[in-house]
Amino acid sequence: MSPSRTSQNGTENQQFGDLNLSITGIGTEYPLVLLEPSCVDILCQRHYPDSPAMQKIRAINQYTGIDTRSSIGTVDHPMANMDRAPTIAELCSIFLKDGVALAVTAARKALHEARLSPLDITHVVSTTCTNSANPGFDHYVCKQLGVTQPVEKVLLHGIGCSGGLASLRTAANLALGSSFRGKKARILVVALEISSLLVRSELDSIHELQQTRIGVTLFSDCASACILSNGIGGEEAEPVYELLGWDHRMIPDTEEDLGFDVHPSGWKVVLSPRVPKLASAVVKPTFTDLLSTLPNLPPTYKSAADFDWALHPGGATILSGVERAMEITPEHMRASYDTYIKHGNSSSATILSVMDRLRQKDMDEIASGGKVKDFVVGCAFGPGIAVEMCMLKRNMSHVRRVLEGVSGEVTPPETESEGSRSEGEPEIDFRPEELEGEIRSVKEQEAALSETLNAVHPEVPEQGDSLAEALNGVELD
Repeated sequence: MSPSRTSQNGTENQQFGDLNLSITGIGTEYPLVLLEPSCVDILCQRHYPDSPAMQKIRAINQYTGIDTRSSIGTVDHPMANMDRAPTIAELCSIFLKDGVALAVTAARKALHEARLSPLDITHVVSTTCTNSANPGFDHYVCKQLGVTQPVEKVLLHGIGCSGGLASLRTAANLALGSSFRGKKARILVVALEISSLLVRSELDSIHELQQTRIGVTLFSDCASACILSNGIGGEEAEPVYELLGWDHRMIPDTEEDLGFDVHPSGWKVVLSPRVPKLASAVVKPTFTDLLSTLPNLPPTYKSAADFDWALHPGGATILSGVERAMEITPEHMRASYDTYIKHGNSSSATILSVMDRLRQKDMDEIASGGKVKDFVVGCAFGPGIAVEMCMLKRNMSHVRRVLEGVSGEVTPPETESEGSRSEGEPEIDFRPEELEGEIRSVKEQEAALSETLNAVHPEVPEQGDSLAEALNGVELD
């Protein structure tokens, strides 16, 4: 390790050396059902009387920039059409059936690409914010994969959309601990979110409390997985990405801005209008501090625009705000836009799917300046507000190894997803003309990408995240 430096936030940043950590396989599994924006209108009209709050949500829903959201069920699924919102117990039963099936498939894809058997796994690090079963969903994933050997398991909860990178960071620290002891580490990282089941609970709150809760317009279902290796012991598959370093920090006094509140009918999303501005503002100092810990990067990699970006697409204003703050273009975040547009925001599972999407051939064809970058910045935000960032080195010679004939078991729960505003938070002043202006700006930024993104590589599950959290904070200035 090199000497430490003092970061912008006043802490000592130890410089990273050669960690010898690599991601050797990535798997993403979206359910087959794709919900169009009209599905929100159908559920609103089917189960709720008209009201100012419902009108506002339905108007916002038309301008999210999301074409379709992936879901384990259609708009007609029984779980979305009872005379009440489903209970936590009912939600859990679907999660452990249909959700675990998605996670097992994603894990199998990652294992296949890494050329590993489930019996090669030494650790499992998992995360979700849409279930809290005990034993956790990771127990059932391991059981269905056939992991019978002793493995060290960690299940992370309470970290929301940052969970994918937080799990990768946790896996990296476990791998380094194994390296210190001279032991092999082949760590399976799994993120699983079934958000669509929460639609009725959120619509109940919109109706009863007359709150603007935009989660029902954003969130979707997905499982993603990756294999992290410390390179010790046995033959090694070539890396997809090398993991060079990471940074984690909390924005002070933001607990009320982003989170999940536990409720008998699930989890209620807390998402304040301050989130896009807070998230955009913290990226630059985090990036600067991360660079200071990586002294061996090539001299051509200095500014944000020198890198490709795998940013969790938390919303239109988050994406456009980071672009402005870091002076980058939509092409730098092309996989984030593509994921958002096609699949919606799947919380913790999304960032690994963005990393998977970024390495696809059709994404390379629309790289900024026509040049794919060797180094990639991964970034996501979660409750707290937490910021996760990592530096990856992409293996340009890697050939993606696809597991043919494997897809998740898709059975229908329902439609949309989750919502937004915490109790006591001031109502958002929804002005259609300002919302249209924000969306117009985003659409203009996407114009250079649209033709290519409409012709995605056929064997790749396409993705689409959340230009929409942004809409909860329209006109933050």
